[in-house]
Amino acid sequence: MLTFGFAPILVRFSLETDPIALAALRTGFAVLMLFPFWFAKRASMEELKQSGVSQWLLAGAGVSLGAHFSFWIGSLHYTSVASASVLVTMHPVMLIVAESLIFKKKFRLPVWVGVFLAFSGSVLLGLADDSQMEQFPQALLGNGMAITAAIVFVCYFLLGRKIRQHTEWIDYVFFVYLYATITCAVLSIVSTAGVPKITLTAVWVGIALAAGPTILGHGAMNYAVKYISPTLLSTLVLSEAVVAAGAAYLIFSEVPSILSIGAMVVVVLGVALTWTRRLVRNRR
Repeated sequence: MLTFGFAPILVRFSLETDPIALAALRTGFAVLMLFPFWFAKRASMEELKQSGVSQWLLAGAGVSLGAHFSFWIGSLHYTSVASASVLVTMHPVMLIVAESLIFKKKFRLPVWVGVFLAFSGSVLLGLADDSQMEQFPQALLGNGMAITAAIVFVCYFLLGRKIRQHTEWIDYVFFVYLYATITCAVLSIVSTAGVPKITLTAVWVGIALAAGPTILGHGAMNYAVKYISPTLLSTLVLSEAVVAAGAAYLIFSEVPSILSIGAMVVVVLGVALTWTRRLVRNRR
């Protein structure tokens, strides 16, 4: 969760770079870092197919992740770190509805209350940005991109849940990051009508994003999703906003408003309510 929180901070150091190109660097470097480990233990395409994993499912998860990164990194060009971090993590509400309706999974009442409490905090943070329009005149566009990133993330996570039941972690993340890289690279070339300009700073930011938020952050989530409900896991990601907002205050002097601070408290309370009983049960 700490690596997720520092992701928007890293992106802010390379705002001159096309956001989709930065997303391609992020996933591309992750593929390169994982390659030696994947190559040593890789499963063949035939073995994956026999296990019930098709390349179409892997490609779908990878394309979804690539689109998620593209919209999310793009949102940081138009809105505050705090708002982008919270709005992009609205996916627990979407996931709990999807798991209940599509997969017929039953959640305890505190989980529902916690998820929607956290969602309310996200809405409050969006309203807080409306009061800071002078600092972020295109905050509405940025917030919309962050919400779109959340919607795409739901598709990615649900596909990951299905695929991870039949494959090893290294095979899954390698192919997903590979397809995400291809997706981001194509989108970047199309959006810039040519090869985007890549600075040395962007390269270093891409390496940091690959090692931290991508491999450690998303990688940990992709490992755990085989064993834990996507809804419960996704609520943990909401803690990203608190870390990101604190770091943005220290590094960029982005002072959150009273309403923003209140919204973050509501988000944290929602996450705590969702997980409290599970954590108590585990300690016993």
